[in-house]
Amino acid sequence: MGIEESDVDPSRFLEDIEMRIGEVVSAEPFPEARKDVYKLEVDFGGERRQSAAGLTDNYDPSDLVGRQVVAVVNLGTVNVAGFESQCLVTGVDDGDGGVVHLRPEREVANGTRVY
Repeated sequence: MGIEESDVDPSRFLEDIEMRIGEVVSAEPFPEARKDVYKLEVDFGGERRQSAAGLTDNYDPSDLVGRQVVAVVNLGTVNVAGFESQCLVTGVDDGDGGVVHLRPEREVANGTRVY
C-alpha cells in the first residue's frame, strides 16, 4: 500500500472541505439500503444531520450512540433508499473489510472544526 494521490494545495483543501466533530445521538439498522449501513443522527452543536454510515461490521448501533465522530459536512445531500444522508462520517478500512470510524483523541465541543 503506497500513497499514490497527487499533492493538493493545503490552503485549497481547507477552503473546500469542511470537517467537524459531531456526536452520534441515534443509530439504527437500515435494511432498505443496498449496502450494509446504519442510519445515524449526528449532533454538531446546535445543528443535527443524518448520515448513512457503513460501520456495521465493527459496531452495534448502541456502541455508536454517544460517541464523537469526524464528519465531512459540506458534500451536499445524497439520497440512499429514500433517506437523505447529509454528512459523511469518516472511517478507515480495518483490513478485514470493515470500517473503523475516526474520532478525536479526547472529547471536544460538538461542531468543532477539524483542521
